[in-house]
Amino acid sequence: MSFTENKNDRETKQGDKPTRKKPMYPVNNALRNYLKLHGREVKLPVTYINLLNYTWSTPIKDKNGKDTLWEKLSYDSRDWEYIRDGLVKIYAILKTEGDFSFISHLDVARIDYCTFGNSHPFRIRIVNKFNDNYDHYYIKIADASRVYGLELEHILSPNRITFFTCDNTLVEEHIPGIPGDMFVQQIMDTPETNKIRLAKEFVKFNERCFVRLLGDMRSYNFVVDITPDIEDYQYRIRCIDFDQQSYEGRKNLYLPQFFKENYAFVELSLSHLNKESIAQYQFEERTMITYRVVSSRYRIKELLDIMTKDEISTAEKINQLKDELNNYFNTSVFKKCKSMGDIVKTQLKHSLQKNLMLVQKDLGKHNE
Repeated sequence: MSFTENKNDRETKQGDKPTRKKPMYPVNNALRNYLKLHGREVKLPVTYINLLNYTWSTPIKDKNGKDTLWEKLSYDSRDWEYIRDGLVKIYAILKTEGDFSFISHLDVARIDYCTFGNSHPFRIRIVNKFNDNYDHYYIKIADASRVYGLELEHILSPNRITFFTCDNTLVEEHIPGIPGDMFVQQIMDTPETNKIRLAKEFVKFNERCFVRLLGDMRSYNFVVDITPDIEDYQYRIRCIDFDQQSYEGRKNLYLPQFFKENYAFVELSLSHLNKESIAQYQFEERTMITYRVVSSRYRIKELLDIMTKDEISTAEKINQLKDELNNYFNTSVFKKCKSMGDIVKTQLKHSLQKNLMLVQKDLGKHNE
């Protein structure tokens, strides 16, 4: 996918915008068995439904008095001890594989709830009582789209993801970083920002999303992780919202470059990178994804086989995406796809075909 300098090619029509309220799709038995096999399905002491029994809420505002769309929750004292104890144990499951010997000095500092978006998540703040250091994790409804998105992120991206399901409850670790919209407002134009490295990372991020068809990566749905390097900084853009995995019908919704919220990143890339560099970084990213596919080929095949038989979108959107991808790639390979899982599998094969040949040739040399 080439970057375009024509803003009119980006999100200008109502039909180009992501669905405002995507339906939740249940985790079916096949996907549940996959999660159990790979240690993702565990027994949790507190579920999403338990956290809905709060007594009142207070809006949370930022330092400038602006509504954050999060609410701080309060619970009846008769329920609080049970909820508090369960949430601390869930944190131990996330961080120490369920070793509860370390939880005596941990406590729940706050429970926040967000009514914005599709997932209506709870954000749990865990605090160390000895030094006041805190961490977060999230409890959400176990939507199949989100589960597929998390697993594909874990397998295909440079980032490992820790999450668990329990019936209809999903627990996700907190992904650290600066939200993309805040990064644009506060950090992008500072002298310390290495704009060439940031532009390179956005190109790679754009490619990752398109290859595995993760949609709706507007700036507030990803974070920028900054790592000090020998002489400067390195950047990693990480997705934090996965419920638009392979749902929409429009091809451009799987390309972060086409969202108006990401214009600053696109303009940065176009002003600091030439076409040859962009093509190079895209090819590099596809090569790295290919290496991950090869090293996890049995797991990715198992997941995609389940995904191809699952219902995670509508027939209208499936047909639209098939047509748009066929037109874009000037091919007909997507014509036989009957589900979003089929499209993802075909997209991976088609996008990585050239890279796979080179990787297999390279691996063959090493095995001689």
